Amino acid sequence: MSSPSQQDIQQTLPTLPRRSFDDADRVDSKYPDDRKSIEKSDPTSVEGVEVSDGSDANRPIAPTRPPIVWNEGVGTFFKSFGARLKSVFDRRLVLSLLAGQLVSLCITCTSVATTSLFQRGFNAPTTQTFFLYFALFAIYTPYTIYQYGFKGWGKLILRDGWKYFILACCDVEGNFLVVKAYQYTTLLSCMLLDCWAIPVCMFFQWLYQRPKYHWTQILGVTIAMAGLGLQVLSDHNTEKDYPAVNMVKGDIFMLVGATLYGFTNATEEKFVRTSPLYEVVGQLGMWGTLINGIQASGLEWKNMRDSTWNGETVGLLVAYTAAMLILYTVAPLLYRMASSTYYNLSILSSDFYGLLFGLFLYHYKPYFLYFIAFPVTIVGLIVYFWSLPLETQGKLNIQAPTYVEGRVTMHHGDVEAATK
Repeated sequence: MSSPSQQDIQQTLPTLPRRSFDDADRVDSKYPDDRKSIEKSDPTSVEGVEVSDGSDANRPIAPTRPPIVWNEGVGTFFKSFGARLKSVFDRRLVLSLLAGQLVSLCITCTSVATTSLFQRGFNAPTTQTFFLYFALFAIYTPYTIYQYGFKGWGKLILRDGWKYFILACCDVEGNFLVVKAYQYTTLLSCMLLDCWAIPVCMFFQWLYQRPKYHWTQILGVTIAMAGLGLQVLSDHNTEKDYPAVNMVKGDIFMLVGATLYGFTNATEEKFVRTSPLYEVVGQLGMWGTLINGIQASGLEWKNMRDSTWNGETVGLLVAYTAAMLILYTVAPLLYRMASSTYYNLSILSSDFYGLLFGLFLYHYKPYFLYFIAFPVTIVGLIVYFWSLPLETQGKLNIQAPTYVEGRVTMHHGDVEAATK
C-alpha cells in the first residue's frame, strides 16, 4: 500500500558505506569516518537515531521518556507531566502524525478516484495500478542507475532482486485481493477484516527489528481501533453498507489481502532502514510493473477493451496514480520516522476523510459519531508512543551494497523533510 515524490536531485552528500550481501545489517569497519559523516549529515538519520556500528544493528535504543512523578505533590506531578508531554510532542512525532494523515488522505483520494472510474464504466483494477508501478519504476530506477551505474544496478538485480520480487509480488496481490473482496463481501466486513493487517505487521516488525512493545502501545492500538469501530457504527447507522454477493469468499480474500499488506509494510520498513529509498522503491516499481502487467494482460484484457476510455477516465487515472505516488514515497519515510505499524494505525482515519469528500461529492448526511471517531484515532496514535520514543522501533543503518562500484551517494531529498 502501502507513492513517490519527485524531488530535485542537486546536492551530493558523503559516500554511503557499502552493504555486504551476506549480512545486510553489518557496517563495514573500514568505513568508520563515512559512518560518522552519514550520521551527521544523512537526512535519513532522523534526529535521535544512531547509525549502528554493526554489533547491535537491530537492537532498539533504550527508552528515554521522562518519568511522571505521582507521589511528590501536585506541583511536581504537573511539572513531570509537562516534561513528558514535551518529550512526546517532539518534531519527529509531529511529522509522523502529519505524514500519517497525508497517506490516509491519499488512500481516500484513491478510493474516490476508483469509485468514479467504476461509475464511468472503467472496471480494470489491476490495469489501474499498473500505471502506479510503472511511474515508480520510471522515477526511481534512473536515479538508482545514476548512483550505482548500469553494472552496479545489474548486480543489484542479480543478487538482491529476488527479495524485491517477493515484496512486489505480495504488494501486487494484496492490492488485487482487497479490491476483489469489496466485490463479494459487505463494506463493513471489509473495514473490520482489513484491520488484520495491524497485528500481522506488528508480528513481522518484531521479527525483523525486535522492538520492545510497551503496554501503552497496545493501549494506543486499542484506542485507534475504537475510533475505527465508531466509524463502522456510523456507516451501519447511515445504511452505507451493501449486500454481500458471496461473504465467505469475500472475507477470505480480505483476510489474505490484509495479511499480505501487513507483511509488505513490515518488510519494506526492514529494507528502507538498511538501503537507500531510491533502491527499494525503484525495485518495487520495476518488479511490480512486470508482475502487474502480466496479470493485467491475462485477467483483464477483455475489461481493458470494453472499458470507457475518454478524457474523464484518463484524468481520473492520472489523479489515482498521483495520489498513489505520494503514498508510496511518504510511506517509507514514515517507516523510518516511526514504524510500519504506526503507518497502519494512521490510515484508520481514512474513512473520516472519505466522509469529507462524500459531503461535497455525494451529499452524504454526516452522522455525529464520525466527528468523534477521528479524534479518538488521533489520540490512539499519540498514546502509541506515550511511553517509548519513536527510536525504539528500530535503527537506521542505510548502506549501499558492497558489490556496487558506481557513484554511490545519498540523495539529499530522501528524508530531508523528516529532519528539519
